[in-house]
Amino acid sequence: MQIPAKEEIRAHIFDMDHLQSVDFEELAEIELQKDEEEQVQLGGDTVDSPTREANDVSISHPYYDIARHGILHVAGDDNSGRKVITFSCCRLPPCHEIDHVRLLEYLKYTLDQYVENDYTVVYFHYGLNSRNKPSLSWLQSAYKAFDRKYKKNLKALYVVHPTNFIKVLWKIFKPVISHKFGKKILYMNHLGDLREHLRFNRLIIPQEVLQHDEKLRVQQKGRPPPVIKAPPPRPPLPTQQFGVTLQYLKNKNNGDLIPPVMEQTVSYLKAKGLRTEGLFRRSVSAHIIKDIQKRYNLGKPVNFDEYGDAHVPASILKTFLRELPEPLLTYSSYRTILEITNVESILRVNSCKQIAHQLPEHNFAILKYLMCFLNLVSTESISNKMTASNLACVFGVNLVWSQEGTTSINALVPVNMFTELMIQYYPMIFNARTVPGETLP
Repeated sequence: MQIPAKEEIRAHIFDMDHLQSVDFEELAEIELQKDEEEQVQLGGDTVDSPTREANDVSISHPYYDIARHGILHVAGDDNSGRKVITFSCCRLPPCHEIDHVRLLEYLKYTLDQYVENDYTVVYFHYGLNSRNKPSLSWLQSAYKAFDRKYKKNLKALYVVHPTNFIKVLWKIFKPVISHKFGKKILYMNHLGDLREHLRFNRLIIPQEVLQHDEKLRVQQKGRPPPVIKAPPPRPPLPTQQFGVTLQYLKNKNNGDLIPPVMEQTVSYLKAKGLRTEGLFRRSVSAHIIKDIQKRYNLGKPVNFDEYGDAHVPASILKTFLRELPEPLLTYSSYRTILEITNVESILRVNSCKQIAHQLPEHNFAILKYLMCFLNLVSTESISNKMTASNLACVFGVNLVWSQEGTTSINALVPVNMFTELMIQYYPMIFNARTVPGETLP
């Protein structure tokens, strides 16, 4: 079969009547070569060998051979509290250095930890080239491998720095991609476009992608972007509830240990939300979250009955924990918690108890209050479908994170295990210690 000339293929790219007669692999190759030529014209080199970034992936990781490249990261939350997973093409090694079957298994292994909850994916396209591009047949098999359970709770797929190759890929796969899934794909021409959707400062963005984005902006504007100094942080309002320290809240709350947001959301959910299916799993509109945060920060009353949805106070509780300047379990406990998987199974509950009891009194009192409530939620799992394990997947990353502000893939297992043990064995871990002035839900 004679391969059509490049010009002929380009002429047919957007003509669906002719696509069936085109060699798709040849078409993709042409577009990637064109992308690389444009990158050279932009003043940068194509990515041949990705720079390996330091990560804490253990050699015992079941997919260490893939995970060590840093292709995937868990990167905080979007503006609706959904977990964000990033995929960086510039971290893909050449095809002869990676097993793409294993790569697909690793993708599924990672997503399996999130697909029960709403989640978001950010795909950094820069760095995909003719040397590291998986075959189109692999892409097709990957799409088929991610069945409904993976696609249902994916709320957004952000494609950053799309090129002609992405347009061609879309044309090729559009006939087999559902309209509903297609609506979840959003194109971001610049990194700055992500700011209105995600907690941008939590994203792990490869240096190559940052440099590429800057070059695009210089090309677009003809000059480097001005350096803008961030204004000094404003002092918190006297009634501030979100983004302030626990000590600040205690001082403004007449010495009460439990922050008002926690007390009000927990009380409401205990009375009216315990049997809500998927409690804490579903996200709500970012607009609603921001509006309620504003009301709390201004000291205005919040009536959750007005929203008629138990997922609203549930999301507010998660948001409160996530926006603490330091995680509830503290930075100093992070590394110790990661070691929980190295402890013998029979001793893990006792290890959790030791870690929890080493927390400052205020942190311990709030953690005890929260775990008491989550233990109660888990007892209604027949109705709400939220077992201790499911709750741990939701709350773990909101209770502790590294001082760098991100949680690696490798840290998820121990963080979730630690949280599950605290919920499941709440009486054994917490009842032996009381703090003056503490209350329970």
